[in-house]
Amino acid sequence: MNNNYIGIDIGSTAAKTLVFDGEKVVAFFVLPTGWSSKETAERIKVQLAASGIDVDSADTKTIATGYGRISVDYADSVLTEITCHGKGGASLMDGDCVIIDVGGQDTKIITVEKGIVARFLMNDKCSAGTGKFIEIMANRMGVDIEELFTLAQAGTPIPISSMCTVFAESEVISQIGAGKEKEDIAAGIVESVVSRVALLASRHDTPDKYILTGGLSINPFFAARLAKKLGQDVFTHEMGIYAGALGAALLAADKFNKLPQA
Repeated sequence: MNNNYIGIDIGSTAAKTLVFDGEKVVAFFVLPTGWSSKETAERIKVQLAASGIDVDSADTKTIATGYGRISVDYADSVLTEITCHGKGGASLMDGDCVIIDVGGQDTKIITVEKGIVARFLMNDKCSAGTGKFIEIMANRMGVDIEELFTLAQAGTPIPISSMCTVFAESEVISQIGAGKEKEDIAAGIVESVVSRVALLASRHDTPDKYILTGGLSINPFFAARLAKKLGQDVFTHEMGIYAGALGAALLAADKFNKLPQA
């Protein structure tokens, strides 16, 4: 009977859970983080139990990561986002790469060389250049995020010059008031985030492979715009949103599989 290795990545807006049995991924799901990471951790435990996975079993080992990792009181270990995203992103790319993880509250650029994290950069001081920025701007325009990207694909970007989210929002309000086309405003919002992410990524040595992870990795338009800005292919993966949870699960297997069996 295989053990279960669980990776839980509780971010600021979404909590990702993935179960690895030592050979393959056997379960994965996303829940909204909500206002309490502790409550989210309990909801994850309940959902795992409904799938027949007992986090308290001797055959189950859990590593938590992300913004709310310390709230997972049933975790056997906690690790940083950088370590887990590095492991998970490299696994998805099957080797060394630069991981661009655009999250709700921060953006991480992680270079993996010879299978380990060699260096990283993080934008966690301002929401500009993150998913939160897009969410705020979409709300201001009265659309959801998916609708914002649909509009953006049909528009010509209007420059947004402000580096601060508050001032950028004021720019968008002014553009709306001036009667600018919704499509062009939306395109400007997306391009603003793309530019900030690309600037952060370009501070690393030019890699052979970029992979986009996080919530925006499932958006082909964002990935395409980022690739154009960087002048290099940016790969995506259907499991890109689970990069942190995957890395945590794989690291759990690495760590606990070495322990002597009772």
